[in-house]
Amino acid sequence: MKNKSFKGIGFYIIVLIILIGTIAIMYGSNNNNNYVYSEILDYIENEDVRELVLDGNTLNLKLKDNTILRYDLADVDRFYDDAWDLIRQQYDAGIISYYDMIRPTELPWWVSMLPYLIIIVIFGAFWYVMMNRADGGAGKAMSFGKARVKQGSDQKKLVTFGDVEGAEEEKNELREIVDFLRNPRKYAELGARIPKGVLLVGPPGTGKTLLAKAVAGEAGVPFLSISGSDFVELYVGVGASRVRDLFDQAKKKQPAIVFIDEIDAVGRHRGAGLGGGHDEREQTLNQLLVEMDGFGANDGVIIIAATNRPDILDPALLRPGRFDRQIYVGLPDIKGREAILRLHARNKKIEPNVDFAAIAKTSVGFTGADLENLLNEAALLAARRNLSRIGNPELQEAFVKVIMGPEKKSRVVPEKDKRLTAYHEAGHAVVNKFLPTQDPVHQISIIPRGRAGGYNLNLPAEDKSYNSKSEMLEEIVALLGGRVAEQLILNDISTGASNDIERASDIVRKLVTKYGMSERLGPITYGSQHDEVFLGRDYTTMRNYSEKVAAEIDDEIQRYIHEAYQKCEEILKANLGSLHAVAGYLLKHETMDGEIFNRIMQGDDIAQIEADEEEKNRQHEELERKRREEDERRRLADEARRSQDASQQNKPQTPLPPWMPPLDNGSRKD
Repeated sequence: MKNKSFKGIGFYIIVLIILIGTIAIMYGSNNNNNYVYSEILDYIENEDVRELVLDGNTLNLKLKDNTILRYDLADVDRFYDDAWDLIRQQYDAGIISYYDMIRPTELPWWVSMLPYLIIIVIFGAFWYVMMNRADGGAGKAMSFGKARVKQGSDQKKLVTFGDVEGAEEEKNELREIVDFLRNPRKYAELGARIPKGVLLVGPPGTGKTLLAKAVAGEAGVPFLSISGSDFVELYVGVGASRVRDLFDQAKKKQPAIVFIDEIDAVGRHRGAGLGGGHDEREQTLNQLLVEMDGFGANDGVIIIAATNRPDILDPALLRPGRFDRQIYVGLPDIKGREAILRLHARNKKIEPNVDFAAIAKTSVGFTGADLENLLNEAALLAARRNLSRIGNPELQEAFVKVIMGPEKKSRVVPEKDKRLTAYHEAGHAVVNKFLPTQDPVHQISIIPRGRAGGYNLNLPAEDKSYNSKSEMLEEIVALLGGRVAEQLILNDISTGASNDIERASDIVRKLVTKYGMSERLGPITYGSQHDEVFLGRDYTTMRNYSEKVAAEIDDEIQRYIHEAYQKCEEILKANLGSLHAVAGYLLKHETMDGEIFNRIMQGDDIAQIEADEEEKNRQHEELERKRREEDERRRLADEARRSQDASQQNKPQTPLPPWMPPLDNGSRKD
C-alpha cells in the first residue's frame, strides 16, 4: 500500500513541477519582452531615432549616431498600440526622417487564447493516457480486482441448441434451466427450486463449452463467461476480489447466467499443496464457495461450469446448494456421430454419394471436435486436389490422417528396418485374426505416420461401454504379436514394441489391482485408483496392502503376460505361411486393406490378389477421372449461370407503358 501511495503522489508531483516550469518560462518570457519594449520606447521618446523599419516581427532602428539596432518583437500589436502615435508625431515634426510600418490586421480575441487552450488539451490527453494505459499505471491498479468477463453479446455467432447435436439428454437437462429463466413464476408456484449450479463433466472435445454457449443463446438473458485461470493472479487477494466483482455484475443483471470454463484451475481440492499452505487459489475458492451458497441472495444467478477433471475438485464445491446437478457430456453414439457429421457438413460442399452413416459407424470413440476436424481435413484435401466437392476418397484419407497422423513417404527407411516393421505389423494382424473378441483389421501400413514406423488400424464394429476379462486378455495377446513375430522370424527384438508392452502391462495391472479379475487375489481393489496422480492428495496416501500382497500382484502380472506371450507364439507358429505372405505383400506394396488381408488369410493366390487389386485400382482411377470431368463440367456450368445472372442484372429494363399498372408481386386477380 505504501508503494502504491508513493507512486500516486509521485505522479501528481511530476505534473505540478511541469505546470510550475511552464508558468515560470512564460513569466520569464513576458519580463524579457517588457524590458525590450521599454528600451525601444526610451529611444523614441528621447528623439534618438532617425529611421525606423518594421519587417514582420523584426524592428530595425537607425539612431542619429548612425548606430543600427535590431529587435525581434514577440507581440507586434502591443508595439503598435504603444508607439504608433509617438512615431507619427515625430515624423510630422521632422525628427524621424523615414519610417516603414504597416499595422497588422486585427485578429479575433480567441486567437490569443489558442496557446493556452493547446497547453490545456495536451495536459488533458497526457492525464487520460496515464490513467487508462493498458499496462501498469494508476488506472490499471484501480481495475486490478475487476473480473475480465465476456458478455454473451461478444459471440461472433449466436449459438442455440439447434447448433448442438449428439447430446440430446444433455440439452434436455439444460432446457429446464432456460425455461426457468424465461418463466420463473411457473416453478415458484409449484414450490420448485431451480439448481443454483450445473457442472458439465466429460472428456475434452465433447461440446461442454458449446452447450454453455447454446444456453446463452436460448435463454435470452445476460450471459457472463470467464475462464477459471482468469481468477488466478500473481498478487494475493486478487482472485477473491474478481470473484466478488463477477457476482456483483451478475446480481445487477439478474436473472443471468455465469459460465466458468475449466473450473478445475480454481476449484482444486483444498489442502492439496505440499506442506498444507494456504495459497492464493484456496482464497479464491473460498470466496467462490461463499458467493455460490453463502448469506448473500443469488436467486436469479445460475452458475454453469465445465471441467474434464471432476476428480480433483473440492467436495464442498460439488455439494447440493452449489453445483446441484452434474451433467456428464460423454462420447456420442452412432446416431449422435451421424448427426454431428451432418451438422458440420451444412456449410461444406459434399458429393451426393457420401454416406455419413457409414462414416459414423467406423468412427467409434470420436468426439464432436474429432468429427469436425475430420470434415475439415477432408475439405483441405479436396481443395489441395482442385476439387469443388468433398468425396469419399478425401473422407477416407482424412479419417486415417486424424487417427494416425500424416504420411511421411519422403522419409528414407533402411531395408532392414522396413523388413522388421513389415513382420512386426504382420504379427499384430495375424494374431488379431484368431482372437474372436478383437476388432477386425481395417488397414495395415508400413509407411511412417506421426511417431509410428507403421500401424495396424482396427475399427470396432459397434459401440462398447464395458470390456470383459476375455476381451482384455485377448487384447494383451494381440499387443504382443509384434514382439513375438520379431523374435520368431528375425531372431532378434527391437524397441519398436515398447509402446505395445507398456499398454499390455497397464491392462494387466488394472485387471489385477483395479478390476478385481484375478482368481488368486480375488475381487479386491488394491492401491489408489486414480488414473492420474494428484500431488498433495496422493502424495500422503498410504499403500493399503502388505508386502506379501505386493509380491503376489507382481507374480500375477508376470503370469498373465507370460501366458499371453505363449498363446501369441502358438498362433504365429501355427500360421507362419500367412505371416510371411502378409509381410511380403507389405514389403512390396507398403499398404494393405482389410479385404486383401482376409483373402491372404484364406489362402488365396498372391498373384491373383495383385491382379485383382490392379484391376480395382484401374477402375478407381477411371472413376476418379470421370469424377474430375463431372466436377469440371459442373464448375463451368456454375460460371456460365453466374455470368448469365450478372448480364440479366445489367440489362436495361424496358419501361412500362403509362396506361399499364405496376405488377403486384405476381398476385394477379382475373
